[in-house]
This record gives sequence, C-alpha cells and structure tokens, in this order.
Amino acid sequence: MPTNTKLILNEFLMQFPDDDNGLLLAEIAAAGVDLSKMHQIDFFILFEQQTDAEKFAKEIISDALVQNADVEKCKDTGVWEVITHVQMVPEHTLLGQAEQYLESIANSYNGYGDGWGLMDEDAA
Repeated sequence: MPTNTKLILNEFLMQFPDDDNGLLLAEIAAAGVDLSKMHQIDFFILFEQQTDAEKFAKEIISDALVQNADVEKCKDTGVWEVITHVQMVPEHTLLGQAEQYLESIANSYNGYGDGWGLMDEDAA
C-alpha cells in the first residue's frame, strides 16, 4: 500500500471503532464512499444445507429490514449462502445490530453470519 494511501486510511481509522466493522468502514470511507447516505448493504449468511438456506431466505424477506435475499451455492466450498440486501446508512452501531439480528434468525435454521459488504453505486 503506498504511503499516501496508508496515511489516508490511518486518518479514517481514527474515526471508527477498533474492530472488524470499524476497519471495513474506514477502508470504504478511504475509498471515497459517502457513508452518510443510504446504501445497499449485503449481509452474508452461510448454511450447510440448501433447505435451511431456502427456509431462512423465505422467512427473512418477509421481514421489514430486508428488501431481498438471494440463495447461492459457493462453488469453492459447497456451502449455501443467503445474501440479504438491506437499504441503510452504514453506521457502525446499526451495522452491528443488523448483523446480530439476522444471525439470531439464521441460527434457528442452522446458519451463521459471514460479514457484510456494500457496492458503491458508482462502481456498479
């Protein structure tokens, strides 16, 4: 990483809590994404069984938090992934709460969280 990029990232790191979500938010902010706006945040939930993934996806799309959910099988691992799409401002506390909420529902279907990400609309 070039020195200028390290300095910019270090500036952003000081603005966010020192945890995985804080680091990811700092990297996204350093890339020039406006974190004060609404974005589509994708939360990734993993399942060993396709039926569990499909049941979770069916339940979660009836939830007011989630706008859409896609079920896919990972080619490399064979694990089933439900990508839940949530429109929200990517604020640290809200992200953590959304992750915990989705995982609490996924746990009842033998699923577990695998993080989140967002696509900058300019890159889409």
